[in-house]
Amino acid sequence: MSISVQSTGHGAANAITDGLLISTRYMLELSIDPEEQSARVGAGIRWRDVLRAAAPHGLTGPHGSTTDVGVVGYTLGGGLPLLGRKYGFASDHVLAFDLVTPDGELRRVDAVSEPRLFSLLRGGKGNFGIVTAMEFSLFPADQLYAGGIFYDGVHAKDVLAGFRSWTRDLPLGASASLAFLRLPDMEEVPAFLRGTFVMHLRFAWQGSEAEGAALVAPMRAAAPVLVDAVGPLPYDRVDEIHADPQHPVPVREGGMLLKGFGPGLEDVLLDLAGPDSRAPLLLTEIRLMGGALAEPLAGAAAGADCLGGRDAGLSFFTVGIMAPPIAHLVPEAIEAARAALKPYGTGGTLVNLHGHLASPDLAASAWPEELRGKMAAAKAEFDPKNLFRHGHAVLPLVQEAAAA
Repeated sequence: MSISVQSTGHGAANAITDGLLISTRYMLELSIDPEEQSARVGAGIRWRDVLRAAAPHGLTGPHGSTTDVGVVGYTLGGGLPLLGRKYGFASDHVLAFDLVTPDGELRRVDAVSEPRLFSLLRGGKGNFGIVTAMEFSLFPADQLYAGGIFYDGVHAKDVLAGFRSWTRDLPLGASASLAFLRLPDMEEVPAFLRGTFVMHLRFAWQGSEAEGAALVAPMRAAAPVLVDAVGPLPYDRVDEIHADPQHPVPVREGGMLLKGFGPGLEDVLLDLAGPDSRAPLLLTEIRLMGGALAEPLAGAAAGADCLGGRDAGLSFFTVGIMAPPIAHLVPEAIEAARAALKPYGTGGTLVNLHGHLASPDLAASAWPEELRGKMAAAKAEFDPKNLFRHGHAVLPLVQEAAAA
C-alpha cells in the first residue's frame, strides 16, 4: 500500500496509481493568538481563511500569490510568500507541527521536542507523514502599496530590459515579478484583454504611498502602459496583484531557479515567450528572489530545514493549458524552456513550483544533493516501507542506493 495526501489539489502534478489518497480538506481548525502574533491551523485551511481571521488584529501571514492555496502543503514545500523578500520563506516561520508518522504515531514536532523531524518538515514536503495541524508566526498587516501594470506585448523587449535594470536597485522589502501572458478569449478574462499578448508586472511593498510610487516609477516609464492598477491596496484584495485564476484550470506547469540576469538571458526569454514566440504557453514568469529569501536560518535554527533556493536570483515558472488543440504541444514546450534556460540555472527548483515530474533526474532537482542525502537517510528511519512515495517523494536510503 502507498499513501498520498491532498487538501486543496494545488500542486497535484502527477497521477496516483495503486495508492490511498487521504483528503484533509475538512480539518478546519483555525485560531489566532494576537498577543503572540501567531496562528494555529488545521490541514484543510487555506490562506484566505487565515487572512480573514488575522485581519481584525492587524496581522497577516506569509501567503503566496494566491490565497486559495492550502497553508500546510504550501509551507511543507517552503512556501514562497508574496512578500518573501521582506519576510523570507513561509517555512522559516513555523513554530510547530502536529504530525502522524508512518508508524501511526501522532507527534507534536517543534525545534525543541523533535528538532530532526522539525528540520525535515520545513521544505521536505510530504515525505515523513501527514501533518494534521501547524502553528506559525504572523506579521503586521502594514499599509500595502501594490498591484499590477499591463503593457502591450509588442513592448516586451523594453519592459524586460526595464525590469532587469529596475530590480537591480530595488530595496530588499520590495517584491516583484514579470509575466508574459497570452490570454485566451474567455469570459474569465477582462474583455479588453481577451485574446491578447501582454506583459504583466506584479509589485508589492509594505510602506507609504509616496514610497511605493517612487519605487515603481521607473517601470511606469519603461514602456507605454495599458492598465496601471498599482496603488494603495486593502489587504483583503491581495489576490488582485497576480490575478491568478479563481477556478480550476487543466494545466501543465514547469519551474526552475535561475542565478539572475546573466548575459543573454533576456534574449532567451524573448525567444521562449516574446511576441514572436509560437510556444503554447499561457504564462511565463520570472520572479525576483533575494532579500530575506537569501538569508540562512540563524542561531540554533541554522541548517534546520530542507529548503533549497536561497542561492537563486530569479524563479522561472511557466504554464500551458492542457486542452485541445494544443495539449500535446505543452509538455514539449516546457521541457524546451528548461533546456534553453539550463545555462542560467542554479541546478535546483522550488518544490512547490517544480511542476510535473517528467523524469527521476528532474524530480531530484527539487533538493540539492546534500539535502536529498539527509532526507533519504531520515526516510529509511521514519518511512522504511516508503508509504509516502507519490509526488515529490524521496526514496529511503537503501532503495535510493539500489536505484542508483
